[in-house]
Amino acid sequence: MNTFELTVNGAARRVRDVPPHTTLLHWLRDQGLTGCKEGCAEGECGACAVLVARPDGEGADTRWESVNACLVTLAALSGQEVVTAEGLGSPADLHPVQRELAGRGGSQCGYCTPGFVTSMAAEYYRERTPQNHGAPNGFDLHALSGNLCRCTGYRPIRDAAYALGTPDGEDPLAQRRTQPAPAPQATELVTPQGNFYRPLALADALDLMAQHPGARLLAGGTDWNVDVNLRHARAETVIAVDALPELRELKWSTGPLDTGTLEIGAGLNLSDIERRLGGRVPLLAQLWPQFASRLIRNSATLGGNLGTASPIGDSPPALLALDASLVLVSSGGERTVPLAEYFTGYRQTALQPGELIRAVRIPLPLSPLTAFHKIAKRRFDDISSVAVAFALDVQGGVVHKARIGLGGVAATPLRAYETEQALEGQPWTEATVQRAARALRGEGTPMSDHRASAEYRAAMLGQALLRFFYESQQGESDVREAQA
Repeated sequence: MNTFELTVNGAARRVRDVPPHTTLLHWLRDQGLTGCKEGCAEGECGACAVLVARPDGEGADTRWESVNACLVTLAALSGQEVVTAEGLGSPADLHPVQRELAGRGGSQCGYCTPGFVTSMAAEYYRERTPQNHGAPNGFDLHALSGNLCRCTGYRPIRDAAYALGTPDGEDPLAQRRTQPAPAPQATELVTPQGNFYRPLALADALDLMAQHPGARLLAGGTDWNVDVNLRHARAETVIAVDALPELRELKWSTGPLDTGTLEIGAGLNLSDIERRLGGRVPLLAQLWPQFASRLIRNSATLGGNLGTASPIGDSPPALLALDASLVLVSSGGERTVPLAEYFTGYRQTALQPGELIRAVRIPLPLSPLTAFHKIAKRRFDDISSVAVAFALDVQGGVVHKARIGLGGVAATPLRAYETEQALEGQPWTEATVQRAARALRGEGTPMSDHRASAEYRAAMLGQALLRFFYESQQGESDVREAQA
């Protein structure tokens, strides 16, 4: 109790009597590893990026993933393995990523460089195929989308990324990938500043929730730790649930006539979900690149995004369009709640005391015509002003089913019921869409704030539907040309 081990840069370190709200960033800096910087303390800048060892899919291998150390609760890494920029190389023996950045002028002022180095290293150690992502060496520049430098000169960083080869056989971090990742460790901290628990089974988590009513449930920590850092939020008890095997399953079940369900565990991080789905849910495949950054997606979970009940969360509109339901579990058993009925008010939900989200359940078959539109001030890594998700089933030129999820236009995410009714049973034509777009502009109760005016938000709703229609027509035209 109150003591655990953490491996940092290949060496085991004993952690004793830390307050449970301590983040990995602050602890690393206290250990003298000051390459890990604090820039924004909310996962926006990437100056604090580090590598963590994670299981590589269903196999026994390890994947190096980059995360924001400022958003990782230290105790949640009990028994885990972390590499900082200092662990990659030294001035006398630079890592290939460090060497390319330095040689091509990509270090700039240097403050954010360690974060760039670790994010680039995560991509360096990924299995890459030349020409993937439009890069000569297969490097995905979106791996750096969460690293924002305040200097000029992004081209040298890109050039460094594109110059990277593959790890050689003697690279210790490359060799480490062939060994299993550390297993989650049961953890218990009881301190005057609060308590932290990591149970390893769902039943134990539910027992702890019963013993500690009002405990803060911790998944990826990408929302809660912003409050810890910027608003000095503290919880009397924190229960980490992201490692529970019951919350980490992804299952397809099929029934007659191609019906069935897709069930996604609430504790899987978004990058895991993206890899395991492999594009088989096109609407979610459109969502992922627009959901924050890779650094965030390597930690954030659907359970956490839905549990916070933010009206501008990115996943609810897409899941509403997919007709998703939530599987809620407590010591009394399970129940299923349609996502459209889950949000009951501003940051309020249908969750009862002692309940948590076990999984998201999506009915099959999927509607074939889908799109996710996010309107924000930046193209990537930004909070949405408006988010709209569409899922339509058009047969013989007629809309048989329409589902539309909205975010940013009311106190809760919501379904656009009036617009759905205006589309269903109608021909999929410009005239129908123009009428439905007028209805969509009136959905919700948008407000004016520093991100957008109410009038702008309403206008963007209608424009999103028109854009969806015209893009669908272009897609059909491309198919006809390819078949000709």
